[in-house]
Amino acid sequence: MDLFFHTLPNGIRMVHHRIQGMVAYCGLIINTGSRDELPEQHGMAHFIEHMLFKGTTRRKAYHIFSRLENVGGELNAYTTKEETAIHASFMNNSYERAVEIIRDITFNSVLPEKEIEKEKDVVIEEINSYLDSPAELIFDEFEEIIFTEQPIGRNILGTPASVRSFNRKNLSDFIEENYNTNQMVFCSVGNIENEKLLRLFMKYFADIPLKTKHLPNKDQWSYKPVSLTKKMNTYQDHCIIGNIAYDLKDERRMSMFLLNNILGGQGLNSRLNLSLREKNGLAYNVESSYNPYIDTGAFSIYFGTDDNNLEKSISIAMSELSKLRTSRLGSMQLIKAKNQIKGYLARGYENYETLMLSLGKSLLVFDRIESPEEIYRKIDGIESTRILESANDIFDPARLSTLIYK
Repeated sequence: MDLFFHTLPNGIRMVHHRIQGMVAYCGLIINTGSRDELPEQHGMAHFIEHMLFKGTTRRKAYHIFSRLENVGGELNAYTTKEETAIHASFMNNSYERAVEIIRDITFNSVLPEKEIEKEKDVVIEEINSYLDSPAELIFDEFEEIIFTEQPIGRNILGTPASVRSFNRKNLSDFIEENYNTNQMVFCSVGNIENEKLLRLFMKYFADIPLKTKHLPNKDQWSYKPVSLTKKMNTYQDHCIIGNIAYDLKDERRMSMFLLNNILGGQGLNSRLNLSLREKNGLAYNVESSYNPYIDTGAFSIYFGTDDNNLEKSISIAMSELSKLRTSRLGSMQLIKAKNQIKGYLARGYENYETLMLSLGKSLLVFDRIESPEEIYRKIDGIESTRILESANDIFDPARLSTLIYK
């Protein structure tokens, strides 16, 4: 994969991958998310992401959206626990429009008081809708209990009370404290020459003043497994079983991705799907997930089932974990598992919007980007003994936490 890099004197980095095609993608990823909030700021990073679209020193909200939509493009944004991203998809001949509007809303937002009050109602409705979805809510609550009283454990949206407390000053203060140029990456995938994009990048981002911040040491805490059952009056029981796991920079994370894919990944041939759904008909939705963060990670199994099938479903799930802890994968099983995850990654490289965001995050976190060939070599180098070690580390029954909604 041919990549073009540049770093401005103010610290903002750029990565571009040129492709052939009519549609292009670009974005700005900022190393700021919900884990950077103080307790009284809960939900602020996400709320600011909404407010960036509500007006700048040059444009009102309507003109922000219209800038790309009028030429067949789209402007969007998202917030995670660790980053905020403003990104666009557009026709190749609209590159300058896209770069300029991303710069404008990121650095020239005026956070109008009237719009702040209106957006509070919008976000609180989003929170209430989320609270009505136990299959979504349980994932965030599970991370709250395994990352006890740590910012990484808090959900992204905040609470109605915290959102109601926001005002223009504390939103501006959060931006001033956390939107630092040395923690930003501009990323692009599209049919534009490297030098032409570099000129646009310099035109719109080079004049932004240098603002740096050395990231503090992330949260330190002692994990203790928890088992919790909550009465939620749900139609079916929802269950999550899991543990803390490897962080983004841990060499073992690749074996964990492979292990997670075998257990309950996207394929219908995952062990949990075959045992809980296909063989026993106990659950329709069943999956496992592994979410690595910069300094920690979370692994979990989720399924929804009838109340009278809950104990049997838990027993089967624990049995699958036990098999992975006690039995090494055979050579053919390992080859199939590696091929499956390599195919999943290859399909991701063909999704250019996903690729663009992935390039940006990789540069932000690692200050380098591994080529597909490097990643495939790492996958090929994983031995069954390493997978067995990871299974015994993460799937240890004495370290598993459980959250059940009834």
